[in-house]
Amino acid sequence: MLPKNNMAIPIELDHNSPQSLQGQIFEQLRHLILRGRLKPGTVLPASRVLAEQLGISRNTVLLVYDRLIAEGYLQARKAIGTYVNLELPETCLAATRRITISAPAHGELMNRPLIPFIGQPQAGAAAQHLDFDFCPDRIDLDLFPHKIWRRFLNRMLTSSRTYFTECCDPGGLPQLREVIADHLGVARGISVSPDQIIITAGSQEGLNLAARLLVKDGTPVATENPCYHGAAFLFQSYYAKLIPVPVDGSGLDVERLPKDGVALLYVTPSHQYPLGFTLPIERRLKLLDWARRCGAYIIEDDYDSDFRYRGSPLTALMGLDDYGCVMYLGTFSKSMGAGLRLGYLVVPKTLISAARSAKALLNNGHAWLDQATMGEFIRSGAYGNHLRRMRNIYCKRRDCLIEALREHFGAAQLSGLESGLHLAWHLPDSYPDAPGLQALARHHGVGVYAIGPGTAYDFGNCGYSARTLVLGYSSLNEYQIRAGIRRLADAFRNRSVAKSDFSDEIAGMPASFYYNY
Repeated sequence: MLPKNNMAIPIELDHNSPQSLQGQIFEQLRHLILRGRLKPGTVLPASRVLAEQLGISRNTVLLVYDRLIAEGYLQARKAIGTYVNLELPETCLAATRRITISAPAHGELMNRPLIPFIGQPQAGAAAQHLDFDFCPDRIDLDLFPHKIWRRFLNRMLTSSRTYFTECCDPGGLPQLREVIADHLGVARGISVSPDQIIITAGSQEGLNLAARLLVKDGTPVATENPCYHGAAFLFQSYYAKLIPVPVDGSGLDVERLPKDGVALLYVTPSHQYPLGFTLPIERRLKLLDWARRCGAYIIEDDYDSDFRYRGSPLTALMGLDDYGCVMYLGTFSKSMGAGLRLGYLVVPKTLISAARSAKALLNNGHAWLDQATMGEFIRSGAYGNHLRRMRNIYCKRRDCLIEALREHFGAAQLSGLESGLHLAWHLPDSYPDAPGLQALARHHGVGVYAIGPGTAYDFGNCGYSARTLVLGYSSLNEYQIRAGIRRLADAFRNRSVAKSDFSDEIAGMPASFYYNY
């Protein structure tokens, strides 16, 4: 028998409150239930009785009761009436904490297997605030096309509701893969079918997917030296045998590649990371011939090729590949923003089935809404307009940085000017080394980055690391670029501080500085 409630329920209404009467009654009844004033099983007054008590419309009480029933606080039975639920929703949502009876005996957990994973920590940006940060991996938030993106996003939400309850295609939304295939054909000279494209959560997942297909313990993997350390750390986590290959003023030195025994090569031919050199057509053809002879696959990381400022777009390595040995890695992180987490891996036809299966096992596909919005953004022509606008702005910022460096430092030797969002400054022998100048700049609120601890993975014996600084220009406007270089120049000219004053800063530089592109 459920306990009857013959007393008036203590509810006070404020008719001058901005909260509706319905909301006030709901909150007070819920509070009484959770505080135990209305115990589980207690029958509430009939809606007409409570309405008369409060002097309000019966419909208002009925709506409150319906809401409390819908949220699990009340139940209704014809023969009984409306009563407090015997099991409240908060009870179902909160796990009961178990109390440990006794601590495990010493050594009891020592038999657990060792974790097979290895990986270097991926540090974020330095906590120190910098007034002018020439970080090479950031783009300008103000350039994101908020208004048009919001319009396409709302359109996808209203027209594609079924996607919320359906599993996504592991390879990615077909509409997005189709427009990417069209874009690559025009912009990069790559002729591929949409089936060859796998949508990923940024290029880092694309690297992970390729490594899962091709790398195991002891697999020989060649990389540029220096290279993007997100790639080097990833291959190390698979216990690959890394083989560094030197870079010169024309990119990867193809003649220095091992003659055989390499299963995979990671390369950034369009804008070598971090030095910015471009691999010429002669070396690209030699590289493809090397891969054919060795039976090796190539990962072509084309992370910022949408921004080319001189000449026609270069045909991608995959666009020259007649042997089916190149995997192409693309991303929208530089053109749209890293927070969108959208990238893609283009695989040879022989790897389509394996790549789709690996992606399905990894996460069964990327979230559909951003894919659908990006697909419509490209299809409408808005993406092309956005790229042209950004290319024009970033070209002006690049020119501003070059002009500022040469105004304050003379004939600065620079590389990586043809494309991308950063350049490399090769320091004269009379200057401090790159880590020292980085520390000096940071001491004065300016962020410039040496190779190794600041931007990339250096395997050692790299002739560029000690005397090269990397400066990005995509996240600073022209005024900030000029002001930042002026402050760096002032600090450089007035560097009367003893080296020991910067020793702690140099020693405290992070071992790695991860860039999520």
